[in-house]
Amino acid sequence: MNTVVAISDGKFLINGVPTYPGRTYNGHLVEGLLMNSRMVQAVFDDENPETRVNWSYPDTGVWDPERNTDEFVGAMKSWRDSGLLAFTVNFQGGNPRGYGERQPWHNSAFNPDGSMKAAYLRRMRRVLDEADKLGMVVIVGYFYFGQDWRLLGEEAVKRAVVNATEWLLESGHRNVLVEINNECDIRYTHRILKAPHVHGFIEEVKAITKSGRRLLVSASFSGQKIPTDNVISVSDFILVHGNGPENPDKIEAMVKTIRESPKYCGQPIVFNEDDHFNFSRKRNHMMAAIENYASWGYFDPGVNNYWDGYQCPPVNWSINTRRKRSFFKKLREVTGVQPVVENMLPQQT
Repeated sequence: MNTVVAISDGKFLINGVPTYPGRTYNGHLVEGLLMNSRMVQAVFDDENPETRVNWSYPDTGVWDPERNTDEFVGAMKSWRDSGLLAFTVNFQGGNPRGYGERQPWHNSAFNPDGSMKAAYLRRMRRVLDEADKLGMVVIVGYFYFGQDWRLLGEEAVKRAVVNATEWLLESGHRNVLVEINNECDIRYTHRILKAPHVHGFIEEVKAITKSGRRLLVSASFSGQKIPTDNVISVSDFILVHGNGPENPDKIEAMVKTIRESPKYCGQPIVFNEDDHFNFSRKRNHMMAAIENYASWGYFDPGVNNYWDGYQCPPVNWSINTRRKRSFFKKLREVTGVQPVVENMLPQQT
């Protein structure tokens, strides 16, 4: 394996070197940050025949999970060439409609008993392999609040955590961070995945080792919510989301509040979901995070829900829209990466 992620003195390191070495932007330190994007549908599928038709590709009229992963892997170099060092994927994906509560589709790498599905693991391995080649970090989420109910009981959830962790360790990939679940403070069916209890799983993942190595792990909270002290105290890094009313001052306040927690002990703070843009403005959510030395994550659900964002299948994983181009342009400015023209695909019409 080529890529090893680590944390030291509140900075992310890749292969022993702080990310974006020596880089500052407008007087603010960028070295050690992990700029990222929410790409949770990398291994998406839908076992519900009634909803599966919703994700059909316009050129073929059918949904194809292997094509989805192939195109994801094919686009990764263009993201890396624009300065992106990490992205979030999830064994249970995210809402393929972007937002909303009711989720009848069936997207889960876990069987009801907590065992894992071979097809999902094959697709995830392709993602991890390519990221390893490119020097990228993958934040692998285990559970999503729209799909956790498909695991039948708390014992199945516990088995799923152990199975996913052991699989990641046995795969040999060292470019992985773990997110136990996306937004642990909202609508989970299983009590043990909710904020007051999820620290137990963080500790369990930390306790599972292979050849003396363990995974770095955390859990995220919903938009503009501060992680609870039980999660802060055991997490290797702190995951937060910037969704909610647009207010860069709120992003700054979130970071400061976390650092003021009596349980905080210098972990890096990472926004791995934020659906605010306005990258041409001097003050925006992305810049507020960077100015307060927190990593920031782009979440683009799409304007029309299909084909133009990074959340709603069928996803066009290329840098094909004005919004995507605006983000990656700003990311290149911040990280000092020069554009690679041949990887910037023409804007879709």
